[in-house]
Amino acid sequence: MKKTFLSIGECMVEMAPTASGDYHLGFAGDTFNTAWYARQLFDQDWDIAYLTAVGEDLISDQMVSFIGSAGINTGFIQRQPGCTVGLYLIQLDNGERSFAYWRSDSAARRLANDPARLEAAFASAGLIYFSGISLAILSPCSRSTLFDAIAAARQNGATVVFDPNLRPRLWDSHNTMRQTIMTAAGVSDIVLPSYEDEATFFGDESPDDTARRYAGAGVETVVVKNGAGEIVALDKGRITRVTPNPITSIVDTTAAGDSFNAAFLASYLKSADLMPALAAGADLAAKVITQRGALIDLGTP
Repeated sequence: MKKTFLSIGECMVEMAPTASGDYHLGFAGDTFNTAWYARQLFDQDWDIAYLTAVGEDLISDQMVSFIGSAGINTGFIQRQPGCTVGLYLIQLDNGERSFAYWRSDSAARRLANDPARLEAAFASAGLIYFSGISLAILSPCSRSTLFDAIAAARQNGATVVFDPNLRPRLWDSHNTMRQTIMTAAGVSDIVLPSYEDEATFFGDESPDDTARRYAGAGVETVVVKNGAGEIVALDKGRITRVTPNPITSIVDTTAAGDSFNAAFLASYLKSADLMPALAAGADLAAKVITQRGALIDLGTP
């Protein structure tokens, strides 16, 4: 495998509550969060890169600088004149999060407008990572362009990883969301859904049902995250189960799934052993949710 991890999506300005009740300005977003943790967990011979679009204003400059300072390759970030980046505000209630968004015309909505640009970026990628949010912010035409580029890269040897990350408010209908998510699964090798979301919007009665539904779409490896509950993985028809250690002090669940994905992939791509990879994902997610904000420094890997 080529040792380039290319994550695709939208990084946003994050306004996160502090212990004093004020808000801290940072930068985060689901696929960026995973790239952030991947950079800390993957061996240094891996190139961790982020593909998105930003504006040409000061806050866009600050975002790109922040991404680069984390050791993430910014060479696939496109500038869009006249645009800026999205913003979200985190609200917490006993550790559980809710969000308010300002992103209706963010530059990232144009990240897949140029097929040649996608083809060039994907040519060097050994692993391509994207999410349901990456898709939800795009126009139908741009989604199709992205799917075509991902399918071509996969045919050329790239491993494709998809987190459905269902956010119905970003879609014009639940049907469109469900259809697009399953189309994305059909071009993916590894899918990392969250059971609570899947049960709500697909009607799955158990994590096993979720795993089998994605496997039925042709996905080789499905890992169903389940909060504090049992994680179910279905790999080449074989089920593996891991129960996370209990957490007594939850501060902020932001980026729990994103960090799980990074730790799981860092372990699984190295060893191809599901049990330690699932445990690594659960352990990192447990660490992340005991602190505030999406991104925490794990120290030198």
